[in-house]
Amino acid sequence: MKNIHAMIAEDEQFTREELIDLLKKEQDVITHPSAENGQQLIDLYVEHEPDVIFLDVQMPGIAGVEAAKRIKELSYIQPPLFVFTTAYDEYAIDAFEIDAVDYLLKPYDDTRFQKTMKRIRKQIAQMDMKENKPFQFDVQSPASKLLVDDGERMVVLSPDSIYYAVPFKRMLEIHTKDEVIESRMTLQELEEKLHGLSFFRTHRSYLVNLNFVREITPWFNGSSNVTLNDKHGTSLPVSRSARKILLDVFKH
Repeated sequence: MKNIHAMIAEDEQFTREELIDLLKKEQDVITHPSAENGQQLIDLYVEHEPDVIFLDVQMPGIAGVEAAKRIKELSYIQPPLFVFTTAYDEYAIDAFEIDAVDYLLKPYDDTRFQKTMKRIRKQIAQMDMKENKPFQFDVQSPASKLLVDDGERMVVLSPDSIYYAVPFKRMLEIHTKDEVIESRMTLQELEEKLHGLSFFRTHRSYLVNLNFVREITPWFNGSSNVTLNDKHGTSLPVSRSARKILLDVFKH
């Protein structure tokens, strides 16, 4: 079993520290910085991409359920598992609104906590089995033409001229060999148009043409960077959740 990256969102310091202590006793758990409110949790999730989040139902600002929904929208490959924590069992039903793996009542009971950890490990093992299936596309697929609307004109592109694409200021920047083209389409829409070709979401904000990847280098928290063989030697992020899939693509 691989290490489990965990994060806590809890505004009460004593309760937060109690849960941190429980998690630190688990040999396969790595704890990341904790959040004290919903917005801080969202920001920390984007930075660390934990496997599981222990989430207080009631928090200042953005409530637990709403924060979980926003995080699921940000997760392009596999959203984290959620364990709701609450002092009132009537709130436990909220856990099922977002398909949470479990819920814990405060104060925490060690036996109940171990049951939750067992569920987490089982769920992660099942997810790992799915991830181990080869990512399906052919990096040598022949390119077809792509029509891109930049708001003023329709640009005809060959997909094999695209290095990568990234959202920027409410537009999508498509970086090609010769120019940067702005489009009103979303990154998701471009990814769908290029489905089956040599493009991969290395990060929630980057779609990369793998035919132009020169090297993959480790970064921090299990993430990596890819360096492209363009004239700038562009370096782009690879999230921790995408890294294993990316490495498997090149192994095959």
